Amino acid sequence: MMLMPVLAVLAGLVLLVWSADRFVDGAAATAKHLGMSPLLIGMVIMGFGTSAPELVVSVMASLDGSPGIALGNAYGSNIANIALILGLTAVIAPIAVHSQVIRREMPILLAVTAVAALQVYDGEVTRIEGVVLLVLLVALLGWNIYQGRRGQVDALGGEVEQELVAHPMPMKKALTWVVIGLLLLVASSRLLVWGAVDIAQFFGVSDLVIGLTVVAIGTSLPELASSIAAIRKNEHDMALGNVIGSNLFNTLGVVGLAGVIHPMVAEPEVFTRDMLVMGALTLALFVFAYGFRGPGRITRIEGGVLLVAFVAYTAYLLSTTFAA
Repeated sequence: MMLMPVLAVLAGLVLLVWSADRFVDGAAATAKHLGMSPLLIGMVIMGFGTSAPELVVSVMASLDGSPGIALGNAYGSNIANIALILGLTAVIAPIAVHSQVIRREMPILLAVTAVAALQVYDGEVTRIEGVVLLVLLVALLGWNIYQGRRGQVDALGGEVEQELVAHPMPMKKALTWVVIGLLLLVASSRLLVWGAVDIAQFFGVSDLVIGLTVVAIGTSLPELASSIAAIRKNEHDMALGNVIGSNLFNTLGVVGLAGVIHPMVAEPEVFTRDMLVMGALTLALFVFAYGFRGPGRITRIEGGVLLVAFVAYTAYLLSTTFAA
């Protein structure tokens, strides 16, 4: 009885990763053809675009009446992005931070995480709170567009320009990949949510736990692939920028839109366990990468600390779930 749901989750994840990659590539190339600056493409298209899987999955979950998957997916992806993805990436090669844009966005991520914690403290993300998150996202997008159009020289913009030049794409092909990527994102997300809900019901596990583990790690795979690829090309700021942009979008856009569609009950553990871990990891990222006296740097040792934190959190989550 479990064969079809498991196959649905596996097929959904594979399609999700592939379609997300095509969508971001197509969107970045389209933006380039439309005259958008490389810095703006890196800040908005690539930074937020890698969260397309989380957004579509959470929207589908909310529409299907599974808000636990929506909330778990967003916060679990943030945890995986910092602890698993940046941790593994830094272990492969230390991440040097030169971009002033990224250094400006890290304190914003801390503030946004604090807002998220306040919202789940009372055990619910209401429609009004969802609207507040979306308004903050629009304000952040507007600020990013303003900063990106000022034409300042930044390390992130240079890395994005290098990537776009290395992989040129005609306008027609770029638009085709945007459309195909979006359609497959929707289809693969629906497949993934269906399989995940069935697995949760079979094992008697809450939607939240499935969202925090299987779905969150799966939807974070595009960030993992892009971060490892970026670090191998010595594009350190792109690797970190993808994660910070993704976490900002997950917290504001994914939770906000899911909350507007269907108010979400946040179990007490969301605040005392998951939000605590997410906040601690975000603070650790800020301390490791900000660079208070010069360029920031996430060392291999710090990457190892992040990886250990992810393994410990996941092990604790699973042990307490199945022990109950």
